[in-house]
Amino acid sequence: MNAVTPLGPHEYPRRVLLAVCGLSPQIVTETIYALAAEANHPFVPTEVHLVTTAEGARRAELALLSKDLGWFHKLQQDYALPGMQFDRSHIHVIPDRQGRAMEDIRTPEDNQAAADCLTEHVRRFTSDPNCALHVSIAGGRKTMGFYLGYALSLYGRAQDRLSHVLVSSPFESSWDFFYPTPYSRVLQTSDGKLADSAMAEITLAEIPFVSLRHGLPEALLQGQATFNDTVDAARLALAPPRLRLNLRARTVEAAGKAFTLPPAEMALLAMFARLQLEGGSPLAAPAKGVPDPGWARRYLREYRTIVGDMADLEATERALRQGMDGEYFSVRKSKLDKRMKTALGHAAGVYRIKDGGNRPRRYALALSPDAILIDNYMPREE
Repeated sequence: MNAVTPLGPHEYPRRVLLAVCGLSPQIVTETIYALAAEANHPFVPTEVHLVTTAEGARRAELALLSKDLGWFHKLQQDYALPGMQFDRSHIHVIPDRQGRAMEDIRTPEDNQAAADCLTEHVRRFTSDPNCALHVSIAGGRKTMGFYLGYALSLYGRAQDRLSHVLVSSPFESSWDFFYPTPYSRVLQTSDGKLADSAMAEITLAEIPFVSLRHGLPEALLQGQATFNDTVDAARLALAPPRLRLNLRARTVEAAGKAFTLPPAEMALLAMFARLQLEGGSPLAAPAKGVPDPGWARRYLREYRTIVGDMADLEATERALRQGMDGEYFSVRKSKLDKRMKTALGHAAGVYRIKDGGNRPRRYALALSPDAILIDNYMPREE
């Protein structure tokens, strides 16, 4: 069976250009030109989104979309670029903490609001599996570009890209330059000289990034989160694994998260945590339909500690009176895996009960004893 070849970014049905800018909206047309001019695999966005300040939005609307200038529309016409969606609704003004349009980014609070806004845009676009996102950090204040690039590193996937555009001299600082025209157009540069925009050159500098998406909990991938929350989650996911159990409270601390488990799943996790702490060997899987008293004994010891005098203790003891078989174990392990994945996302992998990968299956936690803590732990004798 042949492996499926991954799609290139240019092959996705939804192709988004997300850019930041301050007072120079030219970076939008310059970036689109550079992407579309790529010789091998032109990336023509199906939609363009710009994140900026209130003044930046006013300038972008006048320079790119107005009837008098309209450089975005001129670019489409000059190079016959099809179907790019970009209008006023695609120019996103960063809100301050009071929800007002931000005029500039100056204070630490402004920077935090900008980081949160950019992070949410990147999270939203990367949540669509049919979308390839291209992020440009060519415009805006340096902090805006940094936050946008960092957000892509946190959420980006294989089909997403990060870039900066480089414009040849003397056009790089000219207000009247928007892209190399396919015809002669003379303009005045910032030093007062005249130059022909047809002679300009634009280079797209693609910036490699390391994706940390696999370390983010599912809750952050699916819902709104601040920049700091997302960074903290990535840090914790990359930190050395630590597992802490409080059996009476039924709480688990792992990958920087705290959550509770039902008694049945908590007992199974505690059973294997204790196995590691006490230097035990991995356990051979109980056979299906064949109750194993040893498995039941280990499991019920933890279960009794967790539930105390709860009513369901008698029912569980009765179910395991003859021992624990493979089906009972598989059901509990599956439910535990599901709850760990919900709480920890991709970081759950290191905390799962592993089967060793070979037959016969032998189960254990793949954590060292010094990475495990059970509150009020006391060694138990067989």
